[in-house]
Amino acid sequence: MKSDLPDPEIEDILPEYDFTAGVRGKHADTYQQGYKITIHKIDGSIEERDFALPEGVVKLDPDVLPFFPDDESVNRALRGLINLIPDRNSREKVQ
Repeated sequence: MKSDLPDPEIEDILPEYDFTAGVRGKHADTYQQGYKITIHKIDGSIEERDFALPEGVVKLDPDVLPFFPDDESVNRALRGLINLIPDRNSREKVQ
């Protein structure tokens, strides 16, 4: 049965918007490095806010993501690899 409701993803896109030259992920690398937002307030003042990803954040490639859905699975896999590194006699095994 076909719904008469508009598609919510298309509803807000006006006909004069043209995304044919758009590039997916164009600013992704810049975002990873951090960014600044300038807020122009109604009273005329300006506020700047700096945003950066927290230290230790790692971005997974799309082909790897299905195998590691959360931080626990990534850490478990990495600990297993660390324990395979030869010449770890002077270091403790990672738990």
